[in-house]
Amino acid sequence: MLITLCYLYLWARWGRRPAALVRTTVQRLRASRCSFAFCGATAQPRDARVCLSRGGRVFCVCESQSIDDLNKWALVLVSPLILEAEHIAFVTESIWVQGENLQRPSSSSETIVKWSDCCLPLACRPGDPYQLIAKASVDDFSKLGVAFMEDRLQMANGLIPQKIVSVHLQDSALKELKDQATNKPAHILQPSPRSAMEGEPDTGIMEHVGKDDPKVLGSEPTQGQGGASGSEPAGESDRGEGSADLCHLHLSSCHECLELENSTIESIRFASAEDIPDLPYDPSGNVEGVADAVGPEREGRRTNVTGKAPNILLYVGSDSQEALDRFQQVRSVLADCVDPDSYTLYHLSGESALRDPWSDNCVLLVIATSESLSKDLYQKFMAYLSQGGKVLGLSSSFTVAGFQVTSKGALQETVQNLVFSKADQSQVKLSVLSSGCIYEEDPGEQLSLGKLQGHLENEDKDRLIVQVPFGAHGGEAVLCQVHLELPPSSSAVQTEEDFNLLKCSNIRRYEVLKEILTTLGLSCGMNQVPALTPLHLLLAAEEMQDPLMQWLEKCVDAGGVITSSKLSLKFVPSYTSEIEVTPTSLPVVTDTMAFSSEHFNLEIYRENLQTKQLGKVILFAEVTSTTMNLLDGLMFEMPQEMGLIAIAVRQTQGKGRGRNAWLSPEGCALSTLLVSIPLRSPLGQRIPFVQHLMSLAVVEAVRSIPGYQDINLRVKWPNDIYYSDLMKLGGVLVNSTLIGDTFYILIGCGFNVTNSNPTICVNDLVTEYNKEHGAQLEPLRADCLIARTVTVMENLISTFQDQGPNGVLPLYYRYWAHSAQQVRLGSAEGPKVWIVGLDDSGFLQVHQEDGRVVTVHPDGNSFDMLRNLIIPKQQ
Repeated sequence: MLITLCYLYLWARWGRRPAALVRTTVQRLRASRCSFAFCGATAQPRDARVCLSRGGRVFCVCESQSIDDLNKWALVLVSPLILEAEHIAFVTESIWVQGENLQRPSSSSETIVKWSDCCLPLACRPGDPYQLIAKASVDDFSKLGVAFMEDRLQMANGLIPQKIVSVHLQDSALKELKDQATNKPAHILQPSPRSAMEGEPDTGIMEHVGKDDPKVLGSEPTQGQGGASGSEPAGESDRGEGSADLCHLHLSSCHECLELENSTIESIRFASAEDIPDLPYDPSGNVEGVADAVGPEREGRRTNVTGKAPNILLYVGSDSQEALDRFQQVRSVLADCVDPDSYTLYHLSGESALRDPWSDNCVLLVIATSESLSKDLYQKFMAYLSQGGKVLGLSSSFTVAGFQVTSKGALQETVQNLVFSKADQSQVKLSVLSSGCIYEEDPGEQLSLGKLQGHLENEDKDRLIVQVPFGAHGGEAVLCQVHLELPPSSSAVQTEEDFNLLKCSNIRRYEVLKEILTTLGLSCGMNQVPALTPLHLLLAAEEMQDPLMQWLEKCVDAGGVITSSKLSLKFVPSYTSEIEVTPTSLPVVTDTMAFSSEHFNLEIYRENLQTKQLGKVILFAEVTSTTMNLLDGLMFEMPQEMGLIAIAVRQTQGKGRGRNAWLSPEGCALSTLLVSIPLRSPLGQRIPFVQHLMSLAVVEAVRSIPGYQDINLRVKWPNDIYYSDLMKLGGVLVNSTLIGDTFYILIGCGFNVTNSNPTICVNDLVTEYNKEHGAQLEPLRADCLIARTVTVMENLISTFQDQGPNGVLPLYYRYWAHSAQQVRLGSAEGPKVWIVGLDDSGFLQVHQEDGRVVTVHPDGNSFDMLRNLIIPKQQ
């Protein structure tokens, strides 16, 4: 009777406020040990008492659903492990939906609630349905339920919620969680004890049912045994039978830890542009939805809104010295044409073209070889083209249906007059070096050609340049049988007369090449590489001035120079134009009073740096080759308590993983931080975690600012910073050296703060948030965020050293972008697995269809570390 009166009171008091009704109902009835269910009306548990209904979904109260055995679940072992009294445990059941059927809000004005932002996962069971055990506060549980009822609840990676049922975890299950935590490394889906910001749902959108029906209110439920889903045992599924065998394949030595570090750190790529488009809602993470929502051009410049890395890939044939020479020739001429702040140019080998997922990161494929392509390679290139790719053929045998390459011996390696028609129908006449081949249409073919055309000024008007649109997704090829890639001084030019003709046309050769590249969507601004500038020695605390100067006096030679294997630093009180600045010889100005910079405010940095050690001594440059090299001569000599960091506004030779480039235009927060870690410490035994901690530090540096907690930055394994799971805006590079019992670690970090292109920057997200929520958050500065990142990094290292991985994983998983994400092992046809989390050494763990949890490594590719994952052999 008391419960009935409570319900009647709630209906009278909160009849038009469903969120408050759900929350108050849960608060009042928790002590009764009943279960609460949000589900479809046809799937409500047996003997349920319905409280609210909207459309085909209901909120109801039912008999207690209990779980006493977690053997068939993959446990998420992160602190805190104990179910606090104020928390509710519940099971979410979801199904996989792909493509057009993926969940989307009905209007942009609706407030989306993310499952991951409102609860802390405890265990998962991949299958159909995909089941998650989690815990949440009463408010967050109610928030999830109301969002589910109103179709505003967003899971991740194609998961669509079907049911949420509160459960009672028996003491045996809780003991299992605690025991597992003592002996096992952490696994995860995506915990988040933090509540998402959510406005009160619109009033009057739900309909009460059974107001006068005694079956709705009923008597107090009695405790009973049952599954998480009605009367069925919790966690039963077709694919989840058997125990989830946790197969831990940990590294066996510090050397292998270093190998992980060197094999999993992906380079960061940046560029600059303007006018980021609106960011449409896309819970699937499908970047095509973003691309479709905006126009391809803004103010005459094509903006990459697909999130692709700005890679131009050059295929030059089989491995040989001739091919390598050709690569250098093609790379050199393209580098002279495209915006150096927007693209990196890489060699694409035949093996990599067949094995790696290069097409996901390629804005232009250049094919520059006369060799015949294998059938498999040709199909790969055509698949890229059919998916919307852009191809430039330079004197290549590659062609598309409707055209054939025909040899015409009289033209081979001769200088000819070419008439080139541009997109605006104007013409350019120039002398070119012919390959000896021409393009001819296949008989009977009806071709729709682009506006770019080039033919010889001869009787046959032989066709040497054609533009061919291809497929339904915007694919496009420009094919050339003239050597636009070769300079007049090439060895292929035999006579002085030919040299003179080509030299006179050299400017027009670049004009034609830029027209082609621009038509294919690239930016061809002729930005000059900026001149290097001197360094400035700056201090985050004035009291360090005297100790630092005393140390310098002892370490510099008679000329005030410290020399390392990579460069020499000459410490001078002031800089004059007579002092040379080169990549290997840099002056360091020690007079801080004379320092000023438009892009770096020392006082702002000092205000936001709250560390005991890290980031205290700064080597700052407006323009430098790479911040990684700046600390080379000081990292082993300077006292650790001085905390070295190198900061630059721009880099001209930024380094990424392996031989990758690291584009570093103005607008990025660029730094290299020196950290020393004892070998015999928790982090010293798990050095690969350093990259994870730094990526996390960047995200937390932004999202821990009051008001900025919902700026949707995420971490992507192993070392990237993302907007949601859509676009990359930063990354981390780690180099470590072990001397004695100490790791000396240089952590290179860069993330877009004010530069929007080619992906997105932090301030774009701030602007978008302000528009969507009517907020007035201020744009952020690079100097502020670098200091905050270093502060967070020091705290994370301290926590890791005290508590190990479990001390930082809850925060890491709150922000990561891989909840229940599906990947395939080995190749696109490999077995399907679900990402679970990190193992004790920082590798990725996945849940296989047979129930086992295994560790996987990236298979050596540098395009996407989540592609071509392999299971290593057990030692």
